[in-house]
Amino acid sequence: MSDPAKTVTVRLPTRSMGAKLLVVCVLVLLMMIPAFFVSNLLGERAGRAAEVTNELGELMGGRQTFSGPMLAVPYTAPAHNAADTPAGSVVSGVYLIAPAQADDVIKTASEVRKRSLFRTSVYKADLDLKATFDLTDATRLAPKDAVFDWTRAEMLVGVSDARGAQSDITLTIGDRKLQLAPASTLSEQPIGGDGSSNPAAAGGGRPLHMFAAPMAGIAQPGARFSAEAAFRFTGAQRLAVLATGKTTQVKISGDWPSPSFDGGFLPAHREVSDHGFSADWSIPFIARGVPAEGFPDTLQRLGQNALGVSFVEPANPYQSVERSVKYALLFIGLVFLAYFIFETLSDTRVHPAQYVLIGLAQTIFYLLLLSAAERVGFDAGFLIAAMATVGLISVYAFWVFASRVRGLQAFAAFSLLYGLIYVLMRLEDTALLVGAVASFAAIAAVMYFTRKINWYGVTDSAVGRPTPPVGKTIHG
Repeated sequence: MSDPAKTVTVRLPTRSMGAKLLVVCVLVLLMMIPAFFVSNLLGERAGRAAEVTNELGELMGGRQTFSGPMLAVPYTAPAHNAADTPAGSVVSGVYLIAPAQADDVIKTASEVRKRSLFRTSVYKADLDLKATFDLTDATRLAPKDAVFDWTRAEMLVGVSDARGAQSDITLTIGDRKLQLAPASTLSEQPIGGDGSSNPAAAGGGRPLHMFAAPMAGIAQPGARFSAEAAFRFTGAQRLAVLATGKTTQVKISGDWPSPSFDGGFLPAHREVSDHGFSADWSIPFIARGVPAEGFPDTLQRLGQNALGVSFVEPANPYQSVERSVKYALLFIGLVFLAYFIFETLSDTRVHPAQYVLIGLAQTIFYLLLLSAAERVGFDAGFLIAAMATVGLISVYAFWVFASRVRGLQAFAAFSLLYGLIYVLMRLEDTALLVGAVASFAAIAAVMYFTRKINWYGVTDSAVGRPTPPVGKTIHG
């Protein structure tokens, strides 16, 4: 017969908050599936925007590259080292001679052109390209036995897209003014890439189209003279110029407030303000790394180190939205953790389906952000999408927990969270640091608020009077 004074301890299972937290973490990972589709949609929209802006820019001349005055002299030379070449045959070619000093001054006026939702930066450029030639020791690197035809010598100026011409190219030598026409000695020359740091922006290595003026009677061995080419061209997104001189000085200025300097050399001095920019390059002969004279491939080598200015769109919505999508896992996880804390501090339990709805609302936030940013810009678009999303998930917290306090707490927490997202989008060098610190603080907060949770979900319910651990007996 059992002793009625003895208390029997029974272990009764309850809901395990530890298991619930694991379920929440799995749901966070699953919510990256719709975020992945949003990312693909963003890529398609960004690709379409790039396609349209490039089409629009091409109508203005596209990414223009210019080459200042260089001297081209046709030559012939006996053929050598060719077994199948008939005796007495000759080869012909073009020999390029760079100026001893090149001084280029380029002034730009920019504007934004739009087509539907898409926009691109275009510019008008006034170019004044000066060159000083010293032919005292010219052709010293030419092939042996080469015969130069100085009567057919031409002064070359190169542009990547002649459709951008707003005026004829005028060459001034002393008191003579010459109009440039398509060159006969060297009509087109590939220059490889455009020297930009972004391969996608290189335009496929557009060739230079060469324009020339005859130099018979001016260019001859031992001559010294100066030439100045002046013209106006339009272009889009980027402007570059080759360092054609043994020593090259370049000055580019304009009214675009957010230029990006790229290419083989950075400016020696630059000034950038809300009203425009000014940049100066000084390239000595030893830094250029290309001989002062040689064959047409000289232009290709110079093109790989062109001095460039990109007219960057300061408020590209696709780049900003893309950066925000990269943090989707972090911020969906933080919102889920906030709901989990509310759940642990109340008697209401949140069903996994409700977590899924919260995650979908956050995913739709990125769709709202993308669609709004295309029309009103990233800042205003973010404000609209964030207000709608924060309001929805805060009201949902009020509905789920049936507590106005929880709704207000959710509104404060989620407003702070989406404010943090915006800050991260605007930070560049310190974005990773701020994101890491915010994540650490969030985990610390979860640890603090859940420090008293019985994660195993097991309680002791006694039949009769409470008893010490099993094996101990209290007699009545």
